[in-house]
Amino acid sequence: MPAVLLAVLVSLPFWTPSRYWVSVAIQALILAVFAMSLDLLLGFGGMPSFGHAAFYGMGAYACGKLFPQLTGGGLLAFLAAGMAAGVIAALPIGALAVRARGIYFLMLTLAFAQMVWGLAFQWTSFTGGTEGMSGIPQAVPDWLQEQGQNVWPALRTAGPFYVVALTVAVLAFAGLTAITRSPFGRALEGIRENEGRMRALGYPTYRYRLAAFVIAAAFAGLAGATTALYNGYANPSQLYWHTSGLVLIAVIVGGTRSLLGAVLGAFFVTIVQLVISSYTEHWQLLLGAVFIAVVLFLPGGLISLGRLGWLRR
Repeated sequence: MPAVLLAVLVSLPFWTPSRYWVSVAIQALILAVFAMSLDLLLGFGGMPSFGHAAFYGMGAYACGKLFPQLTGGGLLAFLAAGMAAGVIAALPIGALAVRARGIYFLMLTLAFAQMVWGLAFQWTSFTGGTEGMSGIPQAVPDWLQEQGQNVWPALRTAGPFYVVALTVAVLAFAGLTAITRSPFGRALEGIRENEGRMRALGYPTYRYRLAAFVIAAAFAGLAGATTALYNGYANPSQLYWHTSGLVLIAVIVGGTRSLLGAVLGAFFVTIVQLVISSYTEHWQLLLGAVFIAVVLFLPGGLISLGRLGWLRR
């Protein structure tokens, strides 16, 4: 399934009928990185965060602050700044939040995220307030820009950055897959299932949970930096609880404990939000109905449909 999905995404700019679908794919790929970072916490670590947007927004603002010092280039510097911003914000927040469990952890992360949102909303001289930061360049390398115009002449704007978004998503998927399949990832799953037993076996569970929190924040910052480069701005709405709720829905609809499920959920939510909203303003009803149906009848998410088909065969 990952190979088929990758083949479709790589070939998309060559057969898509319009630039619009490339734009939809870029936004879905960015949300997929964001969803995979949350799935590391929720699915593998058993930590339901409702404030993950804080690190997503911090990554976007990091690009905005770096822009005056690095105009017109430095793609890797922008992305690294987003990840660093997520790590810096996650260390103090996680040091306090991971001491809690369950609903208390969820409410703590929500409270911290709302504090960060309020700071971004009020600190006008640093964040731009409600206007945010604009004029952030896409920072696509010159050779990729030229190649994009040659290969995709009808997609001069979206084409080159599509390569950036796809590369970031593939590398994030590979990195998070390596983490979840490592001894660290296995220990994290053991802590999720029975923290007391893992502690009795000698595992420092607090440090494992904090490390997972920081790693997830780094990848959320990466997603935030990518969306800031694509859209050209950063504003407080990227820090708001609504953003955390949307990515949480994407993870649950796609399927927790599966990075591929998070990717599928991100694409589904993006298509519902962008495509169906162009036909009706009540797209939230459809998304809510699907979310309820998944929770009631498909607890494993969309990814479980493929698993069920494989088991039947």
